[in-house]
Amino acid sequence: MSLLSCFGARLCGLAFQRATVTEPHQWKLKEVLSWASYRTTCIRTVSHHRVVLGVETSCDDTGAAVMDETGSVLGESLYSQKEVHLKTGGIIPTVAQRLHREHITTVIQQALAMSGVTPNELSAVATTVKPGLALSLGVGLEYSLKFVQQYKKPFIPIHHMEAHALTVRMIHSVQFPFLVLLVSGGHCLLAVANGIDDFLLLGQSLDEAPGDTLDKVARRLSLIKHPECSTLSGGQAIEHLAKQGDRLKFYLKSPMGQHLDCNFSFAGLRNQVTQVIIKKEEGEGVQMGQMLSCANDIAAAVQHTVASHIAKRTHRAILFCKAKGLLPQNSPTLVVSGGVASNQYIKKTLKIVTDATDLTLLCPPSKFCTDNGVMIAW
Repeated sequence: MSLLSCFGARLCGLAFQRATVTEPHQWKLKEVLSWASYRTTCIRTVSHHRVVLGVETSCDDTGAAVMDETGSVLGESLYSQKEVHLKTGGIIPTVAQRLHREHITTVIQQALAMSGVTPNELSAVATTVKPGLALSLGVGLEYSLKFVQQYKKPFIPIHHMEAHALTVRMIHSVQFPFLVLLVSGGHCLLAVANGIDDFLLLGQSLDEAPGDTLDKVARRLSLIKHPECSTLSGGQAIEHLAKQGDRLKFYLKSPMGQHLDCNFSFAGLRNQVTQVIIKKEEGEGVQMGQMLSCANDIAAAVQHTVASHIAKRTHRAILFCKAKGLLPQNSPTLVVSGGVASNQYIKKTLKIVTDATDLTLLCPPSKFCTDNGVMIAW
């Protein structure tokens, strides 16, 4: 099913309806970017299938893909900045911007070459415009606007979280409405997807995202120095070591236990973990920046607490949706996407919730959970 048919009339930005879990009142929040004059024009081509170039530069991955409206990926390319940022212990926006600028031309040319589609044969160019790192987003936007001007193509501004939410429909025949959980290094939210650009927001992180929390804990534990984790991101290192750890060795309080809503909070959890690490460093006589003998157990405890918090809020959202009739009675679905959706422990925890509430759990393949040009083109 083509998603592009609805793009002709849409403005850029994600229109979220906000729903309180404790009260039935709902209200509409509409976001329109200042340069909304770059509205999408109707896509009309003489070819049988319309073909779109997708460009993604919201954070630290430069991605491009060429896709037709049937969901066939004709060509794709991705440059990851992971190794560069691992050495600096985190993403530095100016560095990310420079690397995007250095590689965006090559990445887009590779995607086009692989697809066998020339710029003149494209039906449109779709590019992530928000949310994300402003300096990174600017690179993709600047390049794309010059590209569409040169080749006289329609421009489709894409909301990054919309793309994550809808990727699953490229692989599975998921009908609207469905519940979506987006978990990544920059975001965490629960929403009911009623249509391509129609979302009812149930809850979101009030401070930092789960992926950010896991990355910061990994840096505080100096996991980059662990022989098994030197090439892994922070979240990947936590997941890897957690398999060898005992989560019961450390008690971490689950966040927001007294708040009866679907919002998330992870900053307090990170502070708890920091205090545990400081105490263990003092006990073991270890300086900050050196490895603790109990790193595996701390990794297991923090991963479990993050997973538990996400599962509890998701369970609350499911109960709210059922009470309000927001999901179909037959075969309701929970879609989980975003970089953190690649964490197998978190996925298994969510499977327990969906099994208990008779929902189908769907996740895109791991390569489509992280940022990529394919989800933007789709």
